[in-house]
Amino acid sequence: MGHLHDNYGPEARYAVEREAELPLTMHRREIERGLEYGLPGADSIVDRTIPTFSRGELPHFAGINTFLKAPYVEDVRRCGEFDVAVLGAPFDGGTTYRSGTRFGPQGIRKISALYGPYSFELGVDLRESITIADLGDVFTIPANIEKTFDQISRAVSHVYASGAFPVVLGGDHSIGYPTVRGIAEHVSGNVGIIHFDRHVDTQETDLDERMHTTPWFHATDIPNVPAKNLVQIGIGGWQAPRPGVKVGRERGTTIMTVTDCVEMGIEAAAERALEVAWDGAEAVWLSFDVDCLDAAFVPGTGWPEPGGFLPREVLKFIQLIAGARPLAGIEVVECAPPYDNAEITALIATRVICDTIGCLVRAGHLPKPPATNPKPEKSERGAA
Repeated sequence: MGHLHDNYGPEARYAVEREAELPLTMHRREIERGLEYGLPGADSIVDRTIPTFSRGELPHFAGINTFLKAPYVEDVRRCGEFDVAVLGAPFDGGTTYRSGTRFGPQGIRKISALYGPYSFELGVDLRESITIADLGDVFTIPANIEKTFDQISRAVSHVYASGAFPVVLGGDHSIGYPTVRGIAEHVSGNVGIIHFDRHVDTQETDLDERMHTTPWFHATDIPNVPAKNLVQIGIGGWQAPRPGVKVGRERGTTIMTVTDCVEMGIEAAAERALEVAWDGAEAVWLSFDVDCLDAAFVPGTGWPEPGGFLPREVLKFIQLIAGARPLAGIEVVECAPPYDNAEITALIATRVICDTIGCLVRAGHLPKPPATNPKPEKSERGAA
């Protein structure tokens, strides 16, 4: 690496130095695979790394929409061969105002093609560090929320038990209950929850059913998911039902408003969130509702609320949480593409997932150590 001048900012200097240290092994392997499976390009193509049929990252506008163009693994019994397993939960039967989140997984996957595997600021290249599989979607039952919960719990349980890191693309926030239920059965100790949202989602029922306003009431009824380990970040506005506030007060959940976080500083707020969620817990689940951001940034959601976080605040928060300790998994919910504008809501959902995974990699939390997640060597793991 050549000498760097002194005009870089600290973060930029780290990023530029770090890029020189990253390998290109898997990138070269992807090119070779593309030429083998997609045929060498036409004779007029000067760049001989370009195949006839698009295979891999480029061009970003081409290809089949999986998350980050990861291989689609039809046989879900193989998910444990990968470090990260993405699954969609296309369900909006729990919405109480604007529906459309059943199309969330499709929307997130589509715009994720915009991204490559490398983050400049984080100094991470996911393609060179971990393997990701897209398992497709859970078969949800539109007319039956309880059967859908059972399907989601079964799916998340399968992925978590395999050793892969589960990434769940919602779906409305009612799925928070079955996702946590799916991992809790495999955790011998307590499970904490870090919950980003503008709404408390802790009432027992809404419109006489368990809806997207109720996941944490029922999740914290699970014996090893105590309410004291539920920290709720960004709560506020004119859409926080009083029954949910009452439940949180009685059960002892921790609420941090946007103002709380901004005034104490994102670093201090993240530290407090980690302390609460991990207090006596063995695992922590990250549940991210896109509506925790200001409504200007997330038009494609069912309950937009002005006064939320700025994107850079949320991303800093997420980076601190994911970098501190290993997470059990992540769900991103309430992305409703029918209301989105220029796919910006789906894009922030994608960015939250990528930054979470990237920080887990940078901190050494992914891939998991072989003793806890035995896998074949990367050279033996190709596309499905």
